[in-house]
Amino acid sequence: MTPQALVRNTMLRVKSSKLDRYIAGAERSREVQEAGLLRRIRQNRDSQFGRDHGFAEIRNIDDFRSRVPVSDYEYHRPYIQQVMHGHVDALFAPGTKIWMYAQTSGTTADSKFIPVTDRFYRQYKAGWQAWGTSLYRAYPHLIHRQTLQFTSNWKTSYAPDGIPCGNISGLAAETRPFYMNSMFVLPSTVMEIKDSFAKHYTALRLSLASDRVGMIITANPSTLVRVAKRADEMKEDLIRDIRDGTLSESIDVPASVRERLRSRLRSDPDRAKELSDLIKTKETLNLLDAWPGLEMLAVWTGGSVGSYLGQLKKRIGSTHIRDHGISASEGRMTLPLRDGRSDGMIDYTSHFYEFIPVDQHDDDNPEVLLAHELIPGEDYFILLTTDSGLYRYDIHDLVRCHGFQGQAPMLSFLNKGANCSSFTGEKLFEYQVNLAMQRTCDSFGVTNGTFTLAPEMIEMPQYHLVVTDSLVEECGDAFIREFERHLKSINLEYDDKCDSGRILPIVGVPVSQAVWAEMRRRKTAARGNFEEYKHPCLTSDLEFLPKIRSIVAELQPVNS
Repeated sequence: MTPQALVRNTMLRVKSSKLDRYIAGAERSREVQEAGLLRRIRQNRDSQFGRDHGFAEIRNIDDFRSRVPVSDYEYHRPYIQQVMHGHVDALFAPGTKIWMYAQTSGTTADSKFIPVTDRFYRQYKAGWQAWGTSLYRAYPHLIHRQTLQFTSNWKTSYAPDGIPCGNISGLAAETRPFYMNSMFVLPSTVMEIKDSFAKHYTALRLSLASDRVGMIITANPSTLVRVAKRADEMKEDLIRDIRDGTLSESIDVPASVRERLRSRLRSDPDRAKELSDLIKTKETLNLLDAWPGLEMLAVWTGGSVGSYLGQLKKRIGSTHIRDHGISASEGRMTLPLRDGRSDGMIDYTSHFYEFIPVDQHDDDNPEVLLAHELIPGEDYFILLTTDSGLYRYDIHDLVRCHGFQGQAPMLSFLNKGANCSSFTGEKLFEYQVNLAMQRTCDSFGVTNGTFTLAPEMIEMPQYHLVVTDSLVEECGDAFIREFERHLKSINLEYDDKCDSGRILPIVGVPVSQAVWAEMRRRKTAARGNFEEYKHPCLTSDLEFLPKIRSIVAELQPVNS
């Protein structure tokens, strides 16, 4: 056993004891939650945000709620922008260390930037370590195998204060403990490859050279489906590169990254022959065949991404699957501790949580509950107060309570709310869709018509722009392509998922005004609220298109 393996075994025993204490501590999570909130208030009382909201007078949760409103990113944006220009005391105590700004798509055309403070980052890592400890305790042999993890660059740009902006997973990969490095088959430099095809090819080139991969970690299962498909499509090129010790020059990898990878590109004729023999026998290159010890896929399984799990089984084969929890740039929220379940205990030591019942989310004065007040079987929207400077922040995540671990609720992710659709992490908001439509109509000099952007799932998600037929007849297919172009420019995650092939190009579906009228009639027939009907410009409902097609078919004889 290598010295690093000995260290990992020792650390697993130490962290197992810590995990047991953490789980037992959920019995007093209510107390821990309030203490964590008041610690943040004291710590940042002299910040500009703290002065503006009377932090000096806050003594308990009720005081906090009376001074700080439920809010969105736009409420915090002015303070965060000051921080990004070097005024850290706009949100934090002087001297607060900021590692980076986690960048993500917002509900407006502008990106969101979440300050990753030192305390926030330590909490983020602690959550991952607790999740990993639970997994490795159940599968201790995985400690001695390798893990293929896909991460994104944490240095895609720089803020005015010179601090990097990007994805927090990249920072975690670059700063993981030394004794863990040999467990991960990809060096952190791979995350610097921008082109998604090149990144996936390089990851496969490096990982298929080993037969010891036991786990794959990525956020969206759609990524893994795509990678598995590419492994088979590019099998001959991959095997040739492994045999020759090369990385094909046709792959768009920056020269600086190639240079840093050079020492890893060793010629391995024996491994190449092993893979070639697999192909001769089975005619395809399946990842489970290439890695007989592959036992765990760590991916999101909740919400709409769960539709990919069948494809994972088809593309890879039967393995254990463990959700790694509800997480976003704004924070890591749950810790699933069992296979095959998307629900997990809230990470009660990291953030302060509040919840709004789903049917009150749009009310002017909704009931706001604490974590211990949730009811099993009910659905809620999460509000976060974090060490990244967000207070009572509505992240628009809809979750379901499945019960409790002590006083800490067990939650699963359902979706991004009524005005959002996200199948591969694209996080499309209705505002963005409306803005794209307006810009498209302006481009063609036409008047906006009735429309809905709706998804369909076959092998990959594909959005359909169901739109009044007069718009398409007047402008042709160019209208659909222009709409898609604007939507990509507004939402960087959507652009990335389209570019990587995880979302297929938008399809236009022209319909008559009679179709929209019939849909409206059916929606309002039961409740008689025809005038109050709100037409969805964006939906995540996979039944929307079948319903539209059904209406079109029923009306066809009338229109013909």
